[in-house]
Formats: sequence, C-alpha cells, structure tokens
Amino acid sequence: MPARNATANRGSSPFRLGPRTLAITLAWLRLTAITGQTLAVLFVAYMVALAIPVRALLAGIGVLLVFEIAMVMRLRLRWPVTEVEAIGHIAVDVLVMGYLLYLSGGASNPFVTLLLVPIALAAAALSRPGIAVVAVLCAAIYGLLLHWYLPLPAMLAGRMSDSTLQEIGMAIDFVIAALLLGVFIARLARALRGEQLRLQRLRERALRDEGILAMATQSAGAAHELNTPLATLRMLLHELIPAPSTCEPLREDLKLMAQQVDRCSEILRDLVAVGRAQLDGDNESLRLGDFVRRCTDRFQLLRPEADTQVQLDAADADLPVRVPAGLQHALINLLNNALDASAQLGSTQVALCARRGTRCLEFRVRDHGPGFADPSRSPDSLGISGKDHGLGIGLALAEATADRLGGDLDAGNATGGGAEIRLRLPLLSLLPEQQGKPAPTAAHCNPEETL
Repeated sequence: MPARNATANRGSSPFRLGPRTLAITLAWLRLTAITGQTLAVLFVAYMVALAIPVRALLAGIGVLLVFEIAMVMRLRLRWPVTEVEAIGHIAVDVLVMGYLLYLSGGASNPFVTLLLVPIALAAAALSRPGIAVVAVLCAAIYGLLLHWYLPLPAMLAGRMSDSTLQEIGMAIDFVIAALLLGVFIARLARALRGEQLRLQRLRERALRDEGILAMATQSAGAAHELNTPLATLRMLLHELIPAPSTCEPLREDLKLMAQQVDRCSEILRDLVAVGRAQLDGDNESLRLGDFVRRCTDRFQLLRPEADTQVQLDAADADLPVRVPAGLQHALINLLNNALDASAQLGSTQVALCARRGTRCLEFRVRDHGPGFADPSRSPDSLGISGKDHGLGIGLALAEATADRLGGDLDAGNATGGGAEIRLRLPLLSLLPEQQGKPAPTAAHCNPEETL
C-alpha cells in the first residue's frame, strides 16, 4: 500500500486502511451499486409499472458507469492515491446518489439511508478533516432532498399500496446496508490484524537490529584488540613447529593450530572488508557456482570434519550474481549451525542446495540432526541458543541479512529427518545490472516454490 502524504497522516490512526484501499473498496461498491440501481429502475418501471423518469435515472447511472471505468484504469497506475482524491471519489458517488434520489422521492425514498455508507467508509480510512468533509457533504445532500425532489407517482388501483412498496423498499435497503457493512467490517478487521502483525514484526526487527548494532560496536573494538595477540601467536606457532620426521603428531597439531590462527586473522580482515564494502555499495560480481564453492571452501577450512554435500544445477551455476556484503557469512553461519545439529546424532553431514526460482534465489541448508521440536517456532532470537556452547547470534544475523537484502528466512523440519533452513533473496537485487538500484521487497520471492 503506498504511503499517505503528510497531510493525510495528521490526526489519523496508524491502523486506518488508507486512501488507496478506500478507493479500491469504493470501486467494488460502485460496480455493485451500478448493477443494483439498474435492476431496481427496470423493475420499478416495468414490473411495478410506476411512472418514473427512466431515461433520466439511467443517464445518472451511465455517468456513474463512465466514472467507474475511469477509476479502474486510474487504480491500475502506480501513482499514490491521496486523501483529497479519495474524497473526490466519494463526492462523485454521493452526488450521483443524490441525483437519483432526487428523481425518485428524495428523503422519502427508503434507500436514502445508504448515504451513511460513505461516512462509515471514510471513518475507517481517512483523517478527521477528511471524515468531516464527507459527513458534511452527505448531510447537505440529505438536507436538500428533504425540500427538493420529485415525488414518486401513486400506485395504480389494484396494485400494492404505497405503504407496502415503502416496506419492501425498507427491507431491501436493510439487506443492502447489512451486506455492505458486514463485508466492509470483515475487510477492515483483516486489514487491522495484518497491520498489527506487521508492526509487531517491525518492533521485533528493530529490537534485534539494535542488539546487533550494539554487538557490532563491541566486535569492532574486540577485532582491533585481537589483531596483536593473533600476530604474536602466529609467529610463535611457526617457530614451535618441529622439523619434519622429528615429532610428526605434534607437528600436525601445531600446523592445525597455525591454520586456525590464520583463519582468525582472515575473519578479522573480512569483517573490515565487509563493512567497507557495505558502506561503499561495492559488491563483488561472480558466478553463482563460484560463490557457493567459496562458501563451502571457507566452511571446510573452519570445520574440517564436515561432510558437505552441494546441490547446484549446471545452468544455475553459470548465473552471474552480485554478492551483497554479509551474504557469505550468513551462509557459513547456517552451515555451521547445521553441522552442530548433525553432531547431536553423531553425523557430520550437511547439505547446501542453491537454486534459481522464478523471482528469487534460494539457498537451503539441511542437517541430519533431531530437527525442531516445534517446527512453527521462528528462528532463534538474538542471544538465545539451543546449544551449550552457542552464542545465539548465527540465525539472528542470517535473518538480519535476509531482511536487509529484501528476502526472508524460515526454518522447518525436512522430510526424512533433520531440519532445513531456507534463505530466499529477490533475484533482481542480485543481478549485476541492478547494482546501485534499490533492492526489491520480499514480495518478489515466492515462498511456495519448492525444489
């Protein structure tokens, strides 16, 4: 839904539907009104045989039909609907309704109570000044119809009485009003629930991002302080490694320690490089297969015991992608968590599947562990981990990366055992020719796409 302008936001509730939703609702109601009004005019003129001005009434309905066609074409455009425009839509509907009521009894017509419907719609979608304008307009039309109108002709002898016709009209009016208000209130309730859920997710993400920012600040200081002791350890380890064939087991252990220290130094350099790349907006472009291979190679260096299985079609492997900052670390975090889960059942197997969907690029990481006790549970919160030695930031960081790139992250149990994490990113935001353009929203990904 496009954002309302600043004027429309003043004095309005954060849970209002907004001018565009109101305009769409009015378009549907207008189409229903055109159909019902046409049938009512024809029924009264030819079935009840009342001498009403049929041509004048149909001319008014025709004007409403032309306006409906124009509004349908306008709503197909991506221009934002302002509150002033929405009030204009209501004004046209009310004026045409007043014209039709003027030709058919004025305020004595039982359908005059339908003038309350625009006020109800405005109350749920517009600001207080907008509601006041609509209410004054409807009240003015009603006041004019009290004094200026064409009375309905009297019933012919032998037909139903005027009071009976009035009662039938009131019954039909009640049914129409009940249907309109029932459908609209149900739509409003759904919109409010969706808006509340969206705001709740935004609050949760804001709290998570605030925690990540605090951790990033501390991590930057820690990275700066760790660089010196790591350099000292690297120098000492290389000096302690014995000559070949003197003490081979000790030599291998020290070489592994030296590799891990080098890996720590490389991680620190990567942290600085990722931050610089994100600030500069400079993302590396390479093939998807090369990116997946780089992630698995670094993960294998971090966890040599892992048995990593990669699924990637040859056609998808040649796809050129622009790798955003942080995506590699997100995938390595997911692989690391998957290996820890597999280790709970004595397995070292993890699987990484990358595929190109219709609108998104999807990465699936699967483990061979016990799976989630509650598959509907959202990914771990920041600082909360199900592992004894975990920090509780792996999934939270991966989810934050997905949000920043306009994608989504969800978790569930895989068929045949184990858990599966799915990371989806809008494909357009990863194409090299899209560099410098804003990333599409998560709606460009199709969560229903399956492997």
